Amino acid sequence: MSRFVLAHSVYCLTVPGQEQSAEILLRRNMNDGTQQDDKVLQQIEREVRMREGASKLLAACSQRDQALEASKSLLTCNTRILALLSQLQRMRRAQILERAGIRSSEDLVPCTGKVALSDFRIPLMWKDSEYFKNKGELHRCAVFCLLQCGTEIRDTDIVMVDRTLTDICFENTIIFNKVDPGFQLRVELYSACAVEDFSPVFPTPRRMGFLGGSLGCSSGKKIRAAFESAGVCGPVAGADMRHGRASLPLSQEHSAMGPKYNLLAHMTLSVEHVQDGFKTHDLKLSAADDSPFWLPLFGNMCCRFVAQPLCMIQPVISGQIKVKLEEDLDYWENVYGVLRRQTLLCYHCREDLESEDKPLLVIPIRKDTCVSVSERETVHGHTIYISIQPRGGDVTYTISLHTPEEAQRWNKALQQHVYNLNQWRQCCDETMKIDVPSSRKASTLRQGSLYHEIVTPSSPRKGPAVPDLSHEIRTLLSYYYKESYE
Repeated sequence: MSRFVLAHSVYCLTVPGQEQSAEILLRRNMNDGTQQDDKVLQQIEREVRMREGASKLLAACSQRDQALEASKSLLTCNTRILALLSQLQRMRRAQILERAGIRSSEDLVPCTGKVALSDFRIPLMWKDSEYFKNKGELHRCAVFCLLQCGTEIRDTDIVMVDRTLTDICFENTIIFNKVDPGFQLRVELYSACAVEDFSPVFPTPRRMGFLGGSLGCSSGKKIRAAFESAGVCGPVAGADMRHGRASLPLSQEHSAMGPKYNLLAHMTLSVEHVQDGFKTHDLKLSAADDSPFWLPLFGNMCCRFVAQPLCMIQPVISGQIKVKLEEDLDYWENVYGVLRRQTLLCYHCREDLESEDKPLLVIPIRKDTCVSVSERETVHGHTIYISIQPRGGDVTYTISLHTPEEAQRWNKALQQHVYNLNQWRQCCDETMKIDVPSSRKASTLRQGSLYHEIVTPSSPRKGPAVPDLSHEIRTLLSYYYKESYE
């Protein structure tokens, strides 16, 4: 894939009038891309191919359930493309600032962690006549959630909703890895009217124009097609670049293709919302009650939203240190120290740690802990003071290292750990448990997935005859489902 094609495309989404200068800078430096740039470009190229496959799959659908699943896959691919393009834009801007000599002044960078959202429950508020008396037209919609944290995009299963349900329930466990404490997790609820008399639409392919007029390579056509259709399914097209989205034109070809999902409600979760238990969060409604995809939402979503910072699930630093055991006496002991969670555990030797014996000394490390290094070397080596403020006054623990390099390493690790605890806030009060997602999707795939229903030549189709999917599309779809369920 041409790197300039992607770079040009990304910078065409910037402020009008600045595209040319940005393009000139990228022309000068496009050969200086890092390995991270190449990885993002490969991800974009993969998602463009997945989007093409989802579009062809949608065109080949002859049943309502198939079309709903394919339309959901297309929307998910479009969202990933926009998120990756935004990431590439930020990376290129950072490279330009770095070449200009503008660097970040922040010395400490907080550790990353995992965040998980599970057991979604969205209550519905039907009218008495609809729910209890079963009167009126049976309003039925296909609903799913799309979750975005940075460039990571996840989705839930599709749930069919009508007035027989009092809650929309998603049993998925969505996990995001390598998240920093300043994350913004956007949860979007999409809905599509599930009409019973589904009639497939088989659009005639139209030729895409060249990107930028002078770019005639195949990759340019792919990215151009991605731009024109990445805004399909409603609000994605008008979202803000600050949330990992871009405002892109809507392709008439894809807007007329099959069922269309629309944004029903959304919310944004951050580290302040993390809690080891079920909690109710407010939804922002995005649809009017006269919309065909509308559902009577109560305005809340209940879920379990937990986090696991790395500093809470793995040891930070370990090694031989000397610790002062008595405050008044000059009594020191050689111990094996392990900094883990909110404690510095001191054992007689490493074997005691492995045998899970009780530590000789437990030094608390909390958000208000103060760590300082002695400027002069003592008879016991290079000293580090760890001060905490429990009720009743200050308590200071003293550890010593044999070399200045070791003292610097332990001081840096302790300072970083205290900083991590402060950044992750209540997530470090205790270790929260994340339930590993079940392999339910994989078993569903084996029992008969959308992929198998579509690409199996013997599967019956209704409506206009559709040519068999080529071997290339079958391979593409097989790869897509394999990637999605791993």
